[in-house]
Amino acid sequence: MPADSPDYLIQGGTVVDGTGAPAFRADVRVRNGLIAEVSPGLTAAGDERVFDATGCTVAPGFIESHTHFDGTMWWQPDLDPLPGCGVSTVIMGNCGFALAPLHEDKEVQAEVVKIFSFFEDIPEGPFFQNLPWDWKTWSEYRASVEKQVEVPTNYGAFVGHIALRLAVMGMEAWERAATPAEVERIAELLDDALSAGALGMSTNLMDHDGQDRPVPSLHADDAEFQALFDVVLRHPKATVQVVVDSIMRMTAVPSMERLAKLTEGLPIRLQWAGVPTLQWQKTYGLQQPLFDLHQKFSDEGRDFWTGFSHVPITTTASVEHSLLFAQSNDYVWHEVVTAEGDEAKRAVLSDPDWRKRAQHSWDHEALETAPFRAPQGIELDNSQNGEGPLGITLGEYAEQLGGVHCSDALADWLLANGLESTVTLPPWDKDDDMIVRLTRDPKTVGNITDSGAHGQLFCGAGDNLLLLTYYVRDAKILSLEEALHSMTGKLADHFGLDDRGVISEGKRGDLTVFRIDEIERREKKKAYDVPDGKGGHTWRWTRDAAPVRLTLVNGIPTFEAGAATGARPGEMVQPGA
Repeated sequence: MPADSPDYLIQGGTVVDGTGAPAFRADVRVRNGLIAEVSPGLTAAGDERVFDATGCTVAPGFIESHTHFDGTMWWQPDLDPLPGCGVSTVIMGNCGFALAPLHEDKEVQAEVVKIFSFFEDIPEGPFFQNLPWDWKTWSEYRASVEKQVEVPTNYGAFVGHIALRLAVMGMEAWERAATPAEVERIAELLDDALSAGALGMSTNLMDHDGQDRPVPSLHADDAEFQALFDVVLRHPKATVQVVVDSIMRMTAVPSMERLAKLTEGLPIRLQWAGVPTLQWQKTYGLQQPLFDLHQKFSDEGRDFWTGFSHVPITTTASVEHSLLFAQSNDYVWHEVVTAEGDEAKRAVLSDPDWRKRAQHSWDHEALETAPFRAPQGIELDNSQNGEGPLGITLGEYAEQLGGVHCSDALADWLLANGLESTVTLPPWDKDDDMIVRLTRDPKTVGNITDSGAHGQLFCGAGDNLLLLTYYVRDAKILSLEEALHSMTGKLADHFGLDDRGVISEGKRGDLTVFRIDEIERREKKKAYDVPDGKGGHTWRWTRDAAPVRLTLVNGIPTFEAGAATGARPGEMVQPGA
């Protein structure tokens, strides 16, 4: 708890307390970083600061349930634009990707970065330039972060199954199941992490890398999972998180049936991602089997929580560093992404043999649902040289070139305008009925935005606001109480963060104050503030603040009077604290 937390009296607002209960008129007093009183008619005492919240909603600070700030927080500690979007806590270490524990071998340590960089689209350079790498175990990692990183939000983290396997097995983690001795050591490292305050263990039963290799956690056999579950059982507040494949190889249902069998009769909390919420996923029959599985787990009384996103994903395609082609099963175009240096990339894009393979992959190997299959919706909107043509679609550009294949048209456009040029893919329509249904379900985890990752594909930071602006204010299909509960108290309960997420006496002074008619999810824009590891900087998408009127973290304002305050009172949070 920051020692210099000012006392605050937030007067005149309407409190939505994070429990889902109806809003009520009350003032909120924050003293020594904690909520001290919640009552109408409170008067200022001593030298406490008074904040006029007339006409505003006073809510718990928002919890971002799925982010990848693990590395980013070291070189972008202001976490722009989260303070101005009402965020007070972020959850990291998702999808099995984590920075600890570490193997002794530097090559294996570098593999941790490569995995993070490929799957989360974060440049490798800043990891090596800005992180001290002065840990081997997760407990040592926590000590290093707390000593050297200051951020404006609280943060909690899973320990990643992929990192656990690499730390014990080295590069062989990519190739095989663990031996009994290795499983024992993996379990010891997991116990170290959970004892040191990790939220739980995240694992990955979905991803393949740019060479189509299954990630290390996909090689874990049942004996390994059983040993890890035994460790989790010794930490009752811990959660197991898993991402499963409902897009490419369609293994989500058997993966979850496997985990359900392995945890049968065990009091293990498991968060799985999850039920797809995009309209095309419903149309292609991807949604219903997983919703049926969600309902089955609920009917069985399991402590399984289903993850989902409320965001209409809009992505930016890049050949600098992007997994978009690989995860569309277009590994020929992914060759451009993996080519090192501009000269090599230009050589690939210009090669006639590559172009023939790229056309075939575009038409026959890429997923039927891949965005490249709809070139009339792909907008040429961001060229490195500022030229173009701009403002037209890839399909229109292909026609201007005499009806060439759209794969060739994209290659030509990149060669003509610069390899840092990007194209924007059309936003996918959301299945609002399913999003509302899942938001209201007691065993779901929402507010999944992937903030901190994919910085040149989209801007996840600020996507939380859509629950309030679109679903509550504009479409009027959720109540404010329902939306805020899903972003605050419900998530705090899920992660075992007993001291926050609800406005009541004794809880942490993590609060946000906003006017529902003022806030917006602002348009994305470029910020050239990401270190490239070579002494320069590259860009990321960000957006302006909502803005909220006030964000308090541990009782300290991180956003006030229309701007971030620069305060960085964030602390690591852990289950049961």
